[in-house]
Amino acid sequence: MAALCLLAAPVACTSSSRDDAATRDSAASHDAAISGGAATSESPLQLRHWKGGIALQTRTDPPVTTYLWFYEWNLFDAFERGENTRGRVGWDWERSPDGRKMEMASDDVSLTATVTGDGADLRMTVTNRSGHDWPEIAAMIPCLSPGLEDAREEIFMDEERERTWFLGGDGLEKLTNRDIHFNGACRAELDAWQPQGEDGEFVFADRWATSRRDAARGLMVRESTDGDWVMGIGWEEFVSAQGHNPMRCLHLSAKVGPLARGETRTLHGKMYLFRGTRNDCLERFRRDFPARPDAS
Repeated sequence: MAALCLLAAPVACTSSSRDDAATRDSAASHDAAISGGAATSESPLQLRHWKGGIALQTRTDPPVTTYLWFYEWNLFDAFERGENTRGRVGWDWERSPDGRKMEMASDDVSLTATVTGDGADLRMTVTNRSGHDWPEIAAMIPCLSPGLEDAREEIFMDEERERTWFLGGDGLEKLTNRDIHFNGACRAELDAWQPQGEDGEFVFADRWATSRRDAARGLMVRESTDGDWVMGIGWEEFVSAQGHNPMRCLHLSAKVGPLARGETRTLHGKMYLFRGTRNDCLERFRRDFPARPDAS
């Protein structure tokens, strides 16, 4: 496995896997905290159906849209054994009449998206129905993208790889290739993992080489070609950040481990879409997901 950078980890990788009262209280506090971006009766955004999952769209003319493929990949034994296994798609989504809420639910995963003034809050619940306990670094990858050929937002394609960033230790860092940037706080768990590819590499190394630059927190952003709009994806807990794949997408893996068999956990995230810059998105992310006290 390629060496990870040796900067001090900002946040411990360890997290609780229990859906207990403290977890529910934390979730309720988070839901109540994002009032600054809450949708009004004249919300500038709406959610709609898309074949890969959901689309978040402005009510402007013409509209601006970003798409969430839910979900594309599993990492490190999440849902099934394997270092990198396929996710699932084709869920039955319910959409509110006003387009401000969409949700799906299955036996082991559910996702609710609720429009705010600058994006859509994501509340994901995962239950381990597999036959094995999931490790600390178990993760799943919902894919944020400018869409597919039949529905594509050209201003967010970033073919030149000049307008995409992840959040590193010193702030937003430009993402110029397909390397995977792991959460530096999970370094010990990643180093302890036995890679399943050839020559001691991860099985995905030929697509996503391990970068020496760590990610510090769970945010990825992309500015539009004209610089007027920004889209982004954030998760309160994450394992990796990676992008510029064939769909020109952003892969921010949501951390769902550790999770013992039969246990459930809830994770919060957010899709961002508004007029502004990458730094505006960073500011809103920090408002929506304040750093924990143990962060540097």
